Amino acid sequence: MSLCLAAGAIVVALGSGEVTLRWRHSVQKTLWEEVWCETPGGLVMAEARIEGSGAGMDPPEGARLSNGFWRWTPKLPPQREIVMRRSGATADWQVCVIGQCRSMSDHLPVEADPVTLKACD
Repeated sequence: MSLCLAAGAIVVALGSGEVTLRWRHSVQKTLWEEVWCETPGGLVMAEARIEGSGAGMDPPEGARLSNGFWRWTPKLPPQREIVMRRSGATADWQVCVIGQCRSMSDHLPVEADPVTLKACD
């Protein structure tokens, strides 16, 4: 199993069935991360984590503080794909595979928008 990033006709295989998406909030500058895993039923968010709260980024009830992040497992149904937008007004998304994080612009052109995370065909 492997996940891909897609933008228009460009598809980039990430080589893993688990990917962490991370970004900084445009106002709070707080780091937010989501761990997505490919399953037979679709993409499942295994964990969400944020460095702190504020500006609509409060951790939900039941989140636990560990290693500087509030962590929890969202109760979402499996998703067919995850659509990400790139405004250019903030730093680019980070895509982490097997512990190595790179800017989305290392995978796709900066102007590629929207970008979709999905299972590779």
